[in-house]
Amino acid sequence: MSAPAPSPAVIVDAAPLPRQEEVLTDAALAFVAELHRRFTPRRDELLARRAERRAEIARTSTLDFLPETAAIRADDTWRVAPAPEALDDRRVEITGPTDRKMTVNALNSGARVWLADFEDASAPTWENVVLGQLNLIDAYTREIDFTDPATGKSYALRPNEELATVVMRPRGWHLNERHLQVDGQPVPGAFVDFGLYFFHNAQRLLDLGKGPYFYLPKTESHLEARLWNDVFVFAQDHVGIPQGTIRATVLIETITAAYEMEEILYELRDHASGLNAGRWDYLFSIVKNFRDGGAKFVLPDRNAVTMTAPFMRAYTELLVRTCHKRGAHAIGGMAAFIPSRRDPEVNKVAFEKVRADKDREANDGFDGSWVAHPDLVPIAMESFDKVLGDKPNQKDRLREDVDVKAADLIAVDSLDAKPTYAGLVNAVQVGIRYIEAWLRGLGAVAIFNLMEDAATAEISRSQIWQWINAGVVLDNGERVTAELAREVAAEELRNIEAELGEEAFTAGKWQQAHDLLLKVALDEDYADFLTLPAYEQLEG
Repeated sequence: MSAPAPSPAVIVDAAPLPRQEEVLTDAALAFVAELHRRFTPRRDELLARRAERRAEIARTSTLDFLPETAAIRADDTWRVAPAPEALDDRRVEITGPTDRKMTVNALNSGARVWLADFEDASAPTWENVVLGQLNLIDAYTREIDFTDPATGKSYALRPNEELATVVMRPRGWHLNERHLQVDGQPVPGAFVDFGLYFFHNAQRLLDLGKGPYFYLPKTESHLEARLWNDVFVFAQDHVGIPQGTIRATVLIETITAAYEMEEILYELRDHASGLNAGRWDYLFSIVKNFRDGGAKFVLPDRNAVTMTAPFMRAYTELLVRTCHKRGAHAIGGMAAFIPSRRDPEVNKVAFEKVRADKDREANDGFDGSWVAHPDLVPIAMESFDKVLGDKPNQKDRLREDVDVKAADLIAVDSLDAKPTYAGLVNAVQVGIRYIEAWLRGLGAVAIFNLMEDAATAEISRSQIWQWINAGVVLDNGERVTAELAREVAAEELRNIEAELGEEAFTAGKWQQAHDLLLKVALDEDYADFLTLPAYEQLEG
């Protein structure tokens, strides 16, 4: 007698959603369950390894390139697979969550790529997880449109040849999906997001002349990249498409990954298409890993840490050199400015900053860069058009002039800027305002004319934690203490209530957000990710 077939993933504690049966099919759930059974044990081992490595950093206060992988770095013969046509020109990429309006607007934006985000720009409510998948299916079948209930304005897709290529970002390894269980255990969110998207769309995308392309977030080592590669090999065999069809761009947004860029590309070489230089998550990772390393690792106000800071220059220039040495795309960081409809002077100043940032990236050798708003696409496009002309990329610029030493990547004390009282206030403001929106199911939030996501909230709370524990004295002479952070947070809560009015304030989740920020900023036991305790409070 043959053994019974393994049970598929089981949906738990979730209200039915419209058209969910089109996403949560038996076959798709069985595929997700198989991913979980095969690969979650290794995911768990890698998460444990992260903790061990962090303990080693706490002991030594340093990092270095890995001696055990020196041969991979020294071998000049290997390259990643050539880019498919749909990913050869990536000069401007727009990012955003997969709600219906954003899906249409991002695809229509004029950007070459849309990072369709199930990670930091999306709060993982079950509705966002499932209906985001549905919106992408509808986009590929051209069955998507949107009418704004507030304005009555309708949105529809342009012709296929004018649409951005989608590169989808699943959740990081650390976050489980509580609404989907296999054998009584929650499935990692990464497998839910990747599995549902790949299962439904891999062949559909090939038929459209594109493919299943992914951004891989929060990667901390080449072993984590190896796990993704094994997932890709299994998935392609499972649905019967050629090996190498999947392409992945890895975000180098952790300090440990910055020391393993070549190894990460090597592990994914048959599926790799590039690396991306994130900013806020990268700074968050530096603070997280070196939070008890003393004054030399104390970061100043987050807005004072620009990409021209020496240790950030080292990171971005090493990334360009590494990518081009191995035939991969180097993708630059985010222009997070959100244009104001009411203040043209604010826009003028911000647009000049965006232009200078994108000019610098294009001249440094990057092949493309990110923006958060459609109005920034033409500015970034102009910067890269000036350098690239008709070429799809500049991977032929090998940047052999770049010579980055291990110590350069963590030379935080090379900055002249110091923490300020205004910086503390801003960290509290952004933290509370972002977390409040996240708890309501919004992952991408415009705050003070910047598009903020979970990474900006992470750097905000991490800096508060670091400044308190390092005994930082601010520009006004005040020492940062837990009590000072509480006073600033209480003042911000009063300001928000005055700004919104009592009724709107009470209808929001402001007190809850205030309390959660203080918990993750003040607790002696530093939470690895604020989204872990926040997810426990997320409704839906």
